[in-house]
Amino acid sequence: MEQKEQRKWIDRMKDTYRLVVMNDETFEEVGSYRLSLLNVYVLLSTIVVLTAAIVVALVIFTPVKRYIPGYGSANASSELVRLQKEINQMEKELEAQTKYTENFRKILVGDVQAPQQEPEEVPEFHDSLLKVDRIEEDEQLRQEMKLEEIRGQVQSGQNLATQPDIPIEQIYFTSPVNGEISARFMPEKQHYGIDILAPKNTPIKAVMDGVVIQSDWTLETGNSIGIQHSNNLITFYKHNSVLLKKVGSRVKAGEAIAIIGNTGTLTNGPHLHFEVWYKSKPVNPVDYMLF
Repeated sequence: MEQKEQRKWIDRMKDTYRLVVMNDETFEEVGSYRLSLLNVYVLLSTIVVLTAAIVVALVIFTPVKRYIPGYGSANASSELVRLQKEINQMEKELEAQTKYTENFRKILVGDVQAPQQEPEEVPEFHDSLLKVDRIEEDEQLRQEMKLEEIRGQVQSGQNLATQPDIPIEQIYFTSPVNGEISARFMPEKQHYGIDILAPKNTPIKAVMDGVVIQSDWTLETGNSIGIQHSNNLITFYKHNSVLLKKVGSRVKAGEAIAIIGNTGTLTNGPHLHFEVWYKSKPVNPVDYMLF
């Protein structure tokens, strides 16, 4: 009896029905569909399974999981730790860069002094004390040699700066790069040069003969290079992708010294930030050369 009722239930699931869609006003048949309870059950089950799969995928592979209580707390914590480490590292780099800039300024103005150490009184002669004195003397000698090396690197630039003065209006400059000026000279906003747009991989050229006194990376201006010229002129070329010259290198007017880039934090696209300093004061490069 139970088997008979079970067969009847299965047969009813397989029974075919026709779903007719008609126009309510004209009774015109719009569509006709053959359905069975089994087909409807399979269709609904498929929709439920697909919906569940989509929801699970969204939770696993998208940021939606962060809004589920208790799910994204561990990942968020690890991400905060990572960001804190990056911030600490950037603070250390900024502090080191600030010290480097201050030391470089002292070198340019000649405010460099060798470290002095007062001799200590030795109560009695001993081999171990003799070794300590030798180590201190050796360390002092190393520091003095390092300072002499730094002075030698900028000596050529200082010699150029002391040559007979010629008015800047009578000096011929070579354009560092040809392009559109995107930001003008605005010393009141601490923008002491101009920004020039140029295609990628464009070489940056020296505007005059001179000696490289700076060639390094800074946090704000990226790869930067500075050149000491005659007549108390210094030019700076910032945000480069590659530097082609080192400190102490002599360059000719029109010689490639760097490649245009987008390095540093104070930039939003490939360009050259170009500065001209005359007698320790910034001047507008547009007044003396064409770009």
